[in-house]
Amino acid sequence: MESPQIKHVLISVSDKLGLAGFARGLAAAGVEIYSTGGTRRHLESEGVEVRDVADYTGFPEMMDGRLKTLHPAVHGGILCRHDNPEDLKSLAEHGIVTFELVVVNLYPFEATIAREGVTPEEAIEKIDIGGPTMVRAAAKNHAFTTIATDTQQYFEILEQIQADGRTTFELRRRLAGEAFSHTARYDRAIADYFAGQTAEGPFPGTLSMTLKRKAVLRYGENPHQQAALYVQSGIEGATAVAAQQLHGKALSYNNLLDLDGALGIVRGFSGPAASVIKHNNPCGAAVADTLAEALRKGLAGDPLSAFGSVLGLNREVDAETAEVLAEPGLFIEAIVAPNFDDQALKILTTRPKWKANVRLLKVGDLDQAGEQWAYRHLDGGLLMQQADVLPDPEDEWKTVTEAKPDQTQMDDLRFAWEMVRHVKSNAIVLCKQRMLLGTGAGQMSRVDSVEISINKAGDRSPGSVLGSDAFFPFPDSIDRAAAAGVKAVIQPGGSKKDEDVIAACNRHGLAMIFTGRRHFKH
Repeated sequence: MESPQIKHVLISVSDKLGLAGFARGLAAAGVEIYSTGGTRRHLESEGVEVRDVADYTGFPEMMDGRLKTLHPAVHGGILCRHDNPEDLKSLAEHGIVTFELVVVNLYPFEATIAREGVTPEEAIEKIDIGGPTMVRAAAKNHAFTTIATDTQQYFEILEQIQADGRTTFELRRRLAGEAFSHTARYDRAIADYFAGQTAEGPFPGTLSMTLKRKAVLRYGENPHQQAALYVQSGIEGATAVAAQQLHGKALSYNNLLDLDGALGIVRGFSGPAASVIKHNNPCGAAVADTLAEALRKGLAGDPLSAFGSVLGLNREVDAETAEVLAEPGLFIEAIVAPNFDDQALKILTTRPKWKANVRLLKVGDLDQAGEQWAYRHLDGGLLMQQADVLPDPEDEWKTVTEAKPDQTQMDDLRFAWEMVRHVKSNAIVLCKQRMLLGTGAGQMSRVDSVEISINKAGDRSPGSVLGSDAFFPFPDSIDRAAAAGVKAVIQPGGSKKDEDVIAACNRHGLAMIFTGRRHFKH
């Protein structure tokens, strides 16, 4: 049969954004509006004519609003099958109107439990009962009933009603799917809250995640792989996946991986910092007094690898910084930063040869914390751990050699230790003047990583410091580093051969710090 004409709408919402305009449009299209409690009062204050659900059912709201829509006169109108004569006969016998449109969004449970100091009683009062019941009923009956659970859906629904007095089945089916996703997320948040009130700790017995598709990507890591971007609900803070793209081509799968890594590096520094990422490893990074200087030093770390790289910056990009990027011979794929000022945007979108293609992403204030949990997909499973984002307690560091690092070396060692956590294991970095000179990443042998980092640093190695994400199993890496001119080392310690490694440092006059904490990144 033809989709039913929309004659009556039931509205009961917590988020009233855009509601008055939507309701006025419905009323102008001849739709009679029924509503409850605060929603009814809001619409009336906006001059919208509304029929009170309590007057319609003949049953008053009770228990501070806990009981108002759980009534056959409400759910009969939502669940009625318009092609079933018995359903229509029952409604007529009991004076029940049909609700061809239901507009519901739920109590703000997630926002409530996110507030500092919220009590269990306050949280429980924000567990919606009538709302999810109406949503599920309308979604189940989507052959005849339209369900709106998001303010972003209002325009399309109203547009169809104004054009034809009804909605299409295709729209109702899509909205039904979105409605069930809405209630599933809501119930998941409640279940997670209760799990957090028990002794289960941070790892619940059942792990569920709600992610919303943000984009279908051109392809994955390689052109033959399909890919999409999903964003986890409830994530706050400055993240690459939630960034606002100000300019450039659509982001690729690999762009997103690199942007996430670039942002993770610069977030860890308080001073102006820049990171240069290639294939999800830093090929350059630096901290300086100005962002432009940090960027120039970061790009100079490995100029060959910096071509076609992704950049992360922890300050608003200004004209001076943009001028560095506009210099000839440089090609950048994407840049992520808290913001770009008007002059910088003009330079980056008009001057370099790659001006039309570079992706510019604004993420906002980096003081907001990033994701505190890390997930890795396995074939048939998922690993979950605390993200390696917490600063290391420097008061636990120990200088274990006869030579002690001077202040300049200590500054470089701190920089190296912050950098090494972002490099794939086995990880070695060579740094000087708070600048990354050479990176040895992802090697099966630690001495091979040392060799690669030295080769990358070249004749800049003398006077540098070396950071290692894990202990040295043998002193051979120390011998090679000393031969290259390295003057200080920072590493976790904890090897059976620690005494041999310390002895090698003493023999070469190197200072070495044990941090007591490793930073594997597999």
